[in-house]
Amino acid sequence: MVSVCSSTVETRRYPVSVGRQHVELPVVTLNEDLALALLITVDMGVRFMSQAGEELAEILRPFDVDIVATVATMGIPLAVEVTRHLGLDQYVILHKTPKIHLADAVSEPVRSITTNADQRLLFDRARVPDVEGKRVAIVDDVISTGASTGAALRLLRRVGADVAVIGTLVTEASLWKEALGEDTAMVHALGSIPVFRPDRSGAFIEDWVG
Repeated sequence: MVSVCSSTVETRRYPVSVGRQHVELPVVTLNEDLALALLITVDMGVRFMSQAGEELAEILRPFDVDIVATVATMGIPLAVEVTRHLGLDQYVILHKTPKIHLADAVSEPVRSITTNADQRLLFDRARVPDVEGKRVAIVDDVISTGASTGAALRLLRRVGADVAVIGTLVTEASLWKEALGEDTAMVHALGSIPVFRPDRSGAFIEDWVG
């Protein structure tokens, strides 16, 4: 079903089911052709993230992973909770901003829909032994275009990781399927959301393709 969002989309809230939890996400305009429902993990609260992490961990548990990997920064709260509920201790982070310990990092180019700029994923070489030859679960807050997830897959595989599964709170539209190709089957999500496009009246409608 197609829902119509008013032209004041900046103040619109979009109802979403994330596993067994139900939230309303703010819809914000990215440009004149596109608006997004934003799931900001650091604003969701401890209780929400704990339950979401527990539910996603139960989906990922059959894949018998050794360690969880995520992309900074919004994926970090989810990685912490999934790691905890899987009974693991360590997780690794792929960063998008340079830091002092990343001067000699393994890197992979990536372009994000929300930043609309070329970036690089950076992985601390000191953490390579934590994923090399290990079964890894990639988790992230939202999979949208698939760019960040694809870059994470390429980087982790390049350092010898066996990526066993991909978990996310929500997928956004469906462009990510084309980007991930055969790896699409690895993705498990607690929910899904569309992007939004303007119609002739200036209102915004759901777009599940992207």
